Amino acid sequence: MPFIVGFWCNIFVHSLQCLVILRKLPQLWRQTMGESLGLLKIVVVQGRRLVIRDFKSSDPYVVVKLGSQTAKTRVINSCLDPVWNEELSFSLMEPVGVLNLEVFDKDLLKTDDKMGHAHLSLQPIVSAARLRQILRVSSGETVLRKVIPDTDNCLVRESSITCVDGEVEQSVWLRLCGVESGEIELKIKLVDPPVPVAPSR
Repeated sequence: MPFIVGFWCNIFVHSLQCLVILRKLPQLWRQTMGESLGLLKIVVVQGRRLVIRDFKSSDPYVVVKLGSQTAKTRVINSCLDPVWNEELSFSLMEPVGVLNLEVFDKDLLKTDDKMGHAHLSLQPIVSAARLRQILRVSSGETVLRKVIPDTDNCLVRESSITCVDGEVEQSVWLRLCGVESGEIELKIKLVDPPVPVAPSR
């Protein structure tokens, strides 16, 4: 009898330990992989005064990177002031990274030529999104903060981060580095992660 009681006690204790581990899995996942901050939508609007890399023009496209995630626009042929209006989506996780972009000239017979690069810290828009949650802003248009050009970004001019009907948005013009001229316009939107649905009982 003592053997049987001890056997079932061990099973019960083991089951409790497994239950504790299962309950901690979401927390362990967040610690390992980083907490999801939402979906980052980047609209590459247009470029202007891009540099010439072919005979008289260029065939530009934009590559946007966030951590290990990469997306790019289509190529626009023979244009130094291209309009893309393309939306690229990224998963934004903790720790908050830096958005990097590069512009290239598409070539068929050789390596694509570089047409400049730029970067933008995403910390301001994440901070603004948290402020929006604290203030519980859900309607209308509210300016949450302003970002000035500095070493954390390649801003051409001051940029405002606003909440429009509950969504946090930022429009920026970025100056391309490493080249004689060139600017890229982006529209950025941070969409909240989906709210977990409580299991039905």
